[in-house]
Amino acid sequence: METETKHIVDIKETEPVLAPGYTAPNGGEKRRRFSRRRLAVAVLLVLLLAFGVFWSWWLFGRTVSYNEDKAINTKGFQAVFLTNGQVYFGRLADLNHKYVTITDIYYLQVQQSNGSLQNASGSAANDSQVSLAKLGSELHGPQDEMSVSSTQVLFWENLKSDSKVVQAIQKYQTH
Repeated sequence: METETKHIVDIKETEPVLAPGYTAPNGGEKRRRFSRRRLAVAVLLVLLLAFGVFWSWWLFGRTVSYNEDKAINTKGFQAVFLTNGQVYFGRLADLNHKYVTITDIYYLQVQQSNGSLQNASGSAANDSQVSLAKLGSELHGPQDEMSVSSTQVLFWENLKSDSKVVQAIQKYQTH
């Protein structure tokens, strides 16, 4: 009697067994290292982009300079000194890196008599009077709000409530 031998071959789709020290081309561990490297580069790029957006906002996007707006006495008046020598008195409404906005504006006006002579500095000798003028009554009829380029502002300061300018403004407002 002859016994029949059956050979059953079980074929499964598995990864090939490689000899020790041999790595399959374009696969296996090399592929994992490549994808980890790509992930690290992608995370680094996202972080750099986020940092760039934040830095741009910090430099250009903020509307108020760092804590400068907290120094404004919002209940009082301020004097704003410009690079052209003009001084405006009013209320600072907004400070940012581009403009300084002033409302309720007054300025000094020098009135000279017809016969007065001016000295070398351009001011009249003895016969001049300084008065406070309200912005808005000029020929071109401006509104009572002014936005001045921040590059034209030398400095600004809060005025005391008992200063002569504030007293003149209060006197003007009561009439």
